Amino acid sequence: MARLLAFKMSPALGEQVLPEQRLGAGGNIAHRAAAEAAPDGYTLLMGAPPLVINPHLNPTAGYDALRAFAPVAPLTSIPNVLVVHPKVKAASLAQLLKLAREAPGKLTYGSGGVGSVNHLAAELLKSKAKIDILHVPYKSATTALTGLIAGEIDVVIVAASSAASYVKEGRLRALAVLDSKRSSAMPEVPTAAEAGTPLVAVNWYMLLAPAGTPRAVVDRLNSESVKAMNAADIRERLSGLGGEPASGSPEDAAAFLSREYEQWGKVIREAGIKGE
Repeated sequence: MARLLAFKMSPALGEQVLPEQRLGAGGNIAHRAAAEAAPDGYTLLMGAPPLVINPHLNPTAGYDALRAFAPVAPLTSIPNVLVVHPKVKAASLAQLLKLAREAPGKLTYGSGGVGSVNHLAAELLKSKAKIDILHVPYKSATTALTGLIAGEIDVVIVAASSAASYVKEGRLRALAVLDSKRSSAMPEVPTAAEAGTPLVAVNWYMLLAPAGTPRAVVDRLNSESVKAMNAADIRERLSGLGGEPASGSPEDAAAFLSREYEQWGKVIREAGIKGE
C-alpha cells in the first residue's frame, strides 16, 4: 500500500516519496521512528491495526497511539470474512453460533498469532455472541488459512481477497463479512450484521504524521493522498483486494483511530490477552 501511495504522491508533491520498511517488534520499530521524527511533513507513517493494538499488548511499545501522531487521512480498508471448513455443519453464522453454544470449547479457530487482527476479531465475536471456541495460533494468517483448508481447524477470519478463490472452489464456506457493507470480492456473502451479529473488523490503512506537524502540511498531505487513492489504477488494484478508497478529513481519521484503539483495547482486556 505504501508503494502505491508513494508512486502517486511523488509528482503531486514535487518531492520523491520513498517507502522505507522498518521491520521488527510487530511494527513498533516503525511506529516509534515516526513518533520521534521531526514534525515537518517529511516523515510519515503508513498505519494499520497493529498501531493501536500493540500498546495494549505491550506496555513498553514506546509510543502513545493517540497522542504521538497527527492523523492525516484514512486510505482504505480490506474487509475480513469468516470462513469455515466444509466439514463444519453450518451454512450461516447463526448456525455456527448455535453449534458453538451446544458444544462449548469444541470448535477451533486459527489466527496469525496472539494479538493479530484475526485473533482479536474472533475474540470480539466470542464476546458479542457469548460463545466459547478454542484459539489455535499459527505463524501467520496465511498458514492459518492453509490449516483450515487442510481441516486442522474449523474457523478462520481472514481478508476476503485471500479466501475468495477457495470459497468459489468449494474448499471453504464463507458465512459473514466483518464489515458494515458487503465485499466486492464476494458480494454474495452477507455482512455480520445481516447475519444477525453486528461486527466490524477490517484491515485498514491510514496515513499519519508526527504530532505537531503544521496543520497546513497535514491538509496538503490529506488532499494529495485522497486524490492518489482515488486514481483509477489504484481503485482497480483495491477492488481486486475487495477494498475501495476511503476519504475523509484529518478529524475523521483521528476519530476512527480512537474508536479502533478503544475497541481492541477492550477486547484485549476482557479476554486477558498478553503479548508474546
